[in-house]
Amino acid sequence: MKQNIINGKNFVTLASSELIEKLTDLKADGYRLGQICATKVSEGFEIIYSMDKDHSLLNLKLTIPEEEEIMSVTGVYWAAFIYENEMQDLFGVKIKHMALNYGGHFFKVSEPTPWNPKK
Repeated sequence: MKQNIINGKNFVTLASSELIEKLTDLKADGYRLGQICATKVSEGFEIIYSMDKDHSLLNLKLTIPEEEEIMSVTGVYWAAFIYENEMQDLFGVKIKHMALNYGGHFFKVSEPTPWNPKK
């Protein structure tokens, strides 16, 4: 885990294997899930989990290969199913053990994974 301040924002870089434990600790410390976003990068995907406590933002950043399957965080923050289905449908991010998985039908799109057209 590596922490950086980028443009005044707090970013912590994690390996995907550290994510659930870190989120569990943050939740116990009173952090709420603000949002999860993904973007396509040359290494695969960059995924940012934005956490908030007392109006202070903490961003957890993962960079994973496109073929890597990450663990769902719905066991810690159930509402994450919305973001996880979005990442799955629009980018093709592979997520295992989602509490509520729409199986690629959360959004009605004209082509699969439109924000990752190489798939």
